[in-house]
This record gives sequence, structure tokens and C-alpha cells, in this order.
Amino acid sequence: MQKHILRSLLDGATLKSHRYLDGGKEYRLHPLCGDAAQVPEQEVRGLEERGLLLSNHKFPAATLYLSRHGRRADLKE
Repeated sequence: MQKHILRSLLDGATLKSHRYLDGGKEYRLHPLCGDAAQVPEQEVRGLEERGLLLSNHKFPAATLYLSRHGRRADLKE
């Protein structure tokens, strides 16, 4: 799943963290064409912990984007 997220971002998709007033949060991957899809929080957290994603920390929908390391990540299967 992490490789799919990275590949999608490299292909122009947008990853957003949607936060709600009740404290809930969900991550949605918005491709250039088609509907957005929810992605597991643990997958996004894993990418953040590895330094591959950064966030602009906006409320209610932060945008996560590839770090320099994320843009150079090895995506070979």
C-alpha cells in the first residue's frame, strides 16, 4: 500500500488528512482522475516516520506531500 501511495503522489495525486471537530481523522488519496479513496492511517504514518512525507498542517484538511527522500524512494516491486 505504501508503494501505491508514493507512486500515486509521483503521478500527480493529492493525499489529504481530513480532520473532524469530533477528533476523527481520515486519509484520502485524490487522484487526478476518478474518485478519492481512503487509505489506512498506519500506512501514512509509516511513510511519515520514514521521512518520505511532509504535511502543511492545515485544518480541517492538511495536504501531505513527498519529501525529497520520498521523491527518490525506490519503488521497485
